[in-house]
Amino acid sequence: MSYSDFTFREAVNRFELTVIEQEDLFAPVVELVVSEFLRATLAENVPLALAIQTEKARSELIIAPILVEVRRILDRRISLFSGVDFTVDVSQGLNGVCDYLISQSKEQFYIQAPVITIVEAKNENMKAGIGQCTATLVASQRFNLREGNQLPAVYGAVTTGNVWRFLKLQEQTLYIDQPEYYIDRIGTILAILVQITSYADSHHPASQY
Repeated sequence: MSYSDFTFREAVNRFELTVIEQEDLFAPVVELVVSEFLRATLAENVPLALAIQTEKARSELIIAPILVEVRRILDRRISLFSGVDFTVDVSQGLNGVCDYLISQSKEQFYIQAPVITIVEAKNENMKAGIGQCTATLVASQRFNLREGNQLPAVYGAVTTGNVWRFLKLQEQTLYIDQPEYYIDRIGTILAILVQITSYADSHHPASQY
């Protein structure tokens, strides 16, 4: 078994999680000003990716540029991984490849302190992606505990590129953000990703977050 094999129910039951679905986790977030570079990139890439209609196109043309922009906003204090093996506990099915992972460290050669996992929704099925994302969140939490990384929570996102849904795992409670965010709200999506990363980084808080 690996991350991609988990259904949401299987992940919740196996790891004995309490689920809270009725909260707007990022209601206070103020959208960020989007750089002209990213705005122009998405204006060119989004229609193309949606026309191609493959996961690879959405990943390369939409998701990757957004995450690179988050890294730029945070002055490259974080590391970004794509398609890397993230094996934490094979006996529990916490193994496999992460679509994207943001680590709370500048170290780019190996994963040091995972704080955000991003799952591409296969066949644009957002609901199915939540199970995979939940399992990777549990793996991130256990990795951080094992390595002595004092992060209060880990976060995840399930995305088609065009639509984003956020999750938060704190101890044994899994929060699933109520709203979905569409790519036309890119300033808000960026603000949430920056807030998540900055909240975990007590040494380098970003702006008001």
